[in-house]
Amino acid sequence: MVFIGEYSGRIDDKGRVVIPAKLRKILLESQVYSVYITRGLENSIFVFPEKDWNIQTEKLKSLPFTKGDPRAFTRLFFSGAFNSKVDRQGRISLPQSLVAYSHLKENFVILGVGDRLEIWAEEIWEEYSKQALGSYVKIAETLLQI
Repeated sequence: MVFIGEYSGRIDDKGRVVIPAKLRKILLESQVYSVYITRGLENSIFVFPEKDWNIQTEKLKSLPFTKGDPRAFTRLFFSGAFNSKVDRQGRISLPQSLVAYSHLKENFVILGVGDRLEIWAEEIWEEYSKQALGSYVKIAETLLQI
């Protein structure tokens, strides 16, 4: 299961977001009916199917808890986590703490990022993507040895 693409939407009054049909189809074909939601990076929200959540959990559990950075990251990652069912309309409920963390007001962007979805406040995503696109080639040269 690989998530790709960029989609726009609006959060409703109850803190629910609709997972776009193309992404929802991937979830349904993989028989994923609930997801794990937590603090992402750069004020985004990460949304993991259970299988991928378990993979991330094992990676984080292997970090040395005696070191400050891994300890702080795992505390924030897990303490901000929630499980949410995908309802019949393809919506997931976001807890108020994550809505506040991500500065979501009304409009959002959902990104397919391989093993997870990311939910961004629209204005934060626009600013981030402008900056990141400026260094896209340099990052690719550093990371990818083709």
